[in-house]
Amino acid sequence: MSNIGKSTNILWHDCPIGQSERQKLLGQKGCVIWITGLSGSGKSTVACALSRELHYRGHHTYVLDGDNLRHGLNRDLSFKAEDRTENIRRVGEVAKLFADAGTICIASLISPYRRDRDACRALLPDSRFIEVFMDLPLEICEARDPKGLYKLARTGKIKGFTGVDDPYESPVNSEIVIKMEGEECPSPKAMAKQVLSYLEENGYLQA
Repeated sequence: MSNIGKSTNILWHDCPIGQSERQKLLGQKGCVIWITGLSGSGKSTVACALSRELHYRGHHTYVLDGDNLRHGLNRDLSFKAEDRTENIRRVGEVAKLFADAGTICIASLISPYRRDRDACRALLPDSRFIEVFMDLPLEICEARDPKGLYKLARTGKIKGFTGVDDPYESPVNSEIVIKMEGEECPSPKAMAKQVLSYLEENGYLQA
């Protein structure tokens, strides 16, 4: 029996069907593709493009989108630093469950703090956490401003906005970095292809 956090007298229960059996059934390796970057960098676009390409190839995926999760699981959290940390912790734990189920889980979140992303990586052994850094300049993301959030932040109507008055800590050792091609941003299909190539080369698309 164990005490974990605020829970007392709990016991881990093992089942005879584990990750290995589920992966064989699906013909793939469960993993978490964690897409991080500034607002407007294209995280959700890449996540959906990648999910679509994998689906067409017969692979089982699920997208955990930061905004979508705040409609339900994380609706009680604000954008204060401590709530951002809890937001990422919850998503990391959910993503871990998807990976254990044999699913290719694609998590798309700003996730601005390096320590929080590293904590999620630590949840997944055996290189099953694949960090994708959308390394696009702030001025490009702000020029896009698809949700109009930068404009609100610059006028003081939003406080603690990443990249404006709250920091974004860039990854140091991401498995995949997506950059501008000269002065052009790669197409969603090209960005998805970059991630797909990594998955193929590292054996994630087979059990």
